[in-house]
Amino acid sequence: MERNVASRKQSEKEKRRAIIEWIITNVVVAVFFLVCLISIISTEATLAQKREELAAIEAATVVAENEYKELERILSDDDVQAYMEKMAIEELNYAYPNERRFYDTSRD
Repeated sequence: MERNVASRKQSEKEKRRAIIEWIITNVVVAVFFLVCLISIISTEATLAQKREELAAIEAATVVAENEYKELERILSDDDVQAYMEKMAIEELNYAYPNERRFYDTSRD
């Protein structure tokens, strides 16, 4: 009889141990999948942000290429002096000696 009681206690201990191992295994697997899911979501968010940055850089590249082509066209013309005068007047606000400029300030 004592043998059966000892055997039952051993069997119950093994069952408890098996249940605890099963619970721990399932918790570990669930945590692993949760970490993987968070990692995937984070990576997708970063990827979307990088794609937006790439689109902005490509747009800036197109603008810079167009500006470069315009400057190449201007430099290939024979009238570089006229372009320099135009840029000095428009961009740097230079003026010829004794030149008067009038500005419309009523629209402010």
